[in-house]
Amino acid sequence: QLQLVESGGGLVQPGGSLRLSCAASGFTLDYYTIGWFRQAPGKEREGVLCIDRRGGRTTFADSVKGRFTISRDNAENTVYLQMNSLKPEDTAVYYCAAFARSYYYCSDYEAEYDSWGQGTQVIVSS
Repeated sequence: QLQLVESGGGLVQPGGSLRLSCAASGFTLDYYTIGWFRQAPGKEREGVLCIDRRGGRTTFADSVKGRFTISRDNAENTVYLQMNSLKPEDTAVYYCAAFARSYYYCSDYEAEYDSWGQGTQVIVSS
C-alpha cells in the first residue's frame, strides 16, 4: 500500500526557511513522480513543484520561483521541499503526492496523482 507522510511544517517568521519532508513507505520512490501542492485558506489547491523519476524538476507556481526547491533522496525514500524567504502568502497546508507511469514527466493536474499525504501546515507570520 502506497503511503506518503509529510512533516516539517510549522510557524515561521517572514523571511525565514523551512524544509518539508515527504517520506514514502510501501513503495520505492525511485519510480515515481512526486509533486508538492498547497492549499491556502479559502483558496483552491495549487501545484507548487514537481520532480519526476529521472530527477527533472518543474516549478508550477511563479510565486515560489527562486525561493523554493525540490529534491529527492532515493536512499532515504524521501522528497524534500526547501522553502526560503518565506512570505505570509505562503501560508497553506502543503501536500505531497505521487504517481508512476511508463514514462517520466511532471504534472500539476491533481487527478494524475494516485497517492496523497495528509498534509502539513505552514504558517508564515510575525
